[in-house]
Amino acid sequence: MLPDELLDQLRATFPCRELQLQQLAALYSQSLPFPPLLVAHGLPCTGKSALIKAFLEAASLPHVIVNCRECITGRHLLERTVGGCLDALDATGDGKMDRRPYSRTENLSSLVVNLQKMLEGRRDKFIVVFDGIDAQREAPPTLLPALTRFGEIISNLSVIMITTLPPSLLHKPGIPHLNFPAYTRQDLITILSASPPKIFFTTPSSEQFPDYTPDLAAEDDAWLWNRFLTAVWESISKHTGRDLVSFRNTSLRLWREFVAPIVDGTFGTRDFSRLMVNRRHLFQTEDAVLDRIIKKTANNTAVAKRKTIQHDLPYYTTHLLISAYLASYNPSRTDTTYFMKHSDKRKNKRKVCSHSGITKSKHRRIPRHLLTPSPFPLDRLLAIFRSLLDAPVPQLADIYTQIATLTSMRLLVRVGGMVGADPLDASARWRVNFGWEWVRSLGRSVGIEVGEYLVGGVDG
Repeated sequence: MLPDELLDQLRATFPCRELQLQQLAALYSQSLPFPPLLVAHGLPCTGKSALIKAFLEAASLPHVIVNCRECITGRHLLERTVGGCLDALDATGDGKMDRRPYSRTENLSSLVVNLQKMLEGRRDKFIVVFDGIDAQREAPPTLLPALTRFGEIISNLSVIMITTLPPSLLHKPGIPHLNFPAYTRQDLITILSASPPKIFFTTPSSEQFPDYTPDLAAEDDAWLWNRFLTAVWESISKHTGRDLVSFRNTSLRLWREFVAPIVDGTFGTRDFSRLMVNRRHLFQTEDAVLDRIIKKTANNTAVAKRKTIQHDLPYYTTHLLISAYLASYNPSRTDTTYFMKHSDKRKNKRKVCSHSGITKSKHRRIPRHLLTPSPFPLDRLLAIFRSLLDAPVPQLADIYTQIATLTSMRLLVRVGGMVGADPLDASARWRVNFGWEWVRSLGRSVGIEVGEYLVGGVDG
């Protein structure tokens, strides 16, 4: 168990989490064996990650915390776990470990072997915390069941999983779970009341108010802030933004406007009822709840008329996305017509010739940009990409790396193929995962009218 002084310090830092602290202290006591696996689950903004990190640091337990939300792929997670373990062991050990044997961690089997090599001969337990493991992108299906067995395979290893919901595919009974319930109304007010903001940026002068001491100012800050939090909860946060972060942000946005009549001398620091009547409009609008409010002015009228959101992308990445869209929506047989270098692409559109004596079809064709995207090979994408550029691509622009990045962002989606195959295989086929409005705005940002290169054209 932790000393009483450290437990009291953690209770003061994390109020309303005494039960979770007691459970952590009981599970990770130096006099008892650590559990091979612990699942800590709870909704966002309930103090899971912060409390576990502070507890492990206060108990001086050797550990590493891996933020799974920052890992792009499953392999990235494995290699980051190995690197974090090496850094933690170097910090707690006498010398620096040789990192060359651990340079490659391609799968879960390699991770087990590397962890066994690292922890071989150590007497004390080592803890690996996977924060947000349920939010891991491109995770293999065996990731969670495999991590539950690591503590059994490696005797001096303990794993902690921090998730939003308790995972149901662990395939192992008897796993201890640590629940972090959502904060109640009284819990939120208690937590935020511990650090009240000041009413006055600068304490009133002692000549004008000789009896208003700093201690009295701190007492007024706490008294008014506590009642203000109750009013914010009942009027706004009770119906939206019920978590700790949203409640705190909403309260801080309203605080300065709420205490403005006190600062200018209209009301006193204890005139809460009169202040609520005077400032009631603050609790009747949505300004404090919304993160951004864009106001129309004379200067940004043109910006307000835009129907799509502009994204700042690199120059060649923008051309890659435009080329991928054209490859998805144009038939391959029309590439020579629209993308040959020696011809004028804008004047070379195919037109339907009408001859006398031939009856026109009464069926109207659906515009191509309203259809679903078709798959295309990688070499066709690169050919269209080269034709859209007037100058050669420099060597510094790694096109294949940009394609892999766009795939991880789900702007390009691979169609078919074997699972785990090379994503840049020449035989792979792709399709785009965005629509016409967005690619049109991308084209206009680099001076390309995408509709002029689309078979059949697009009006507007």
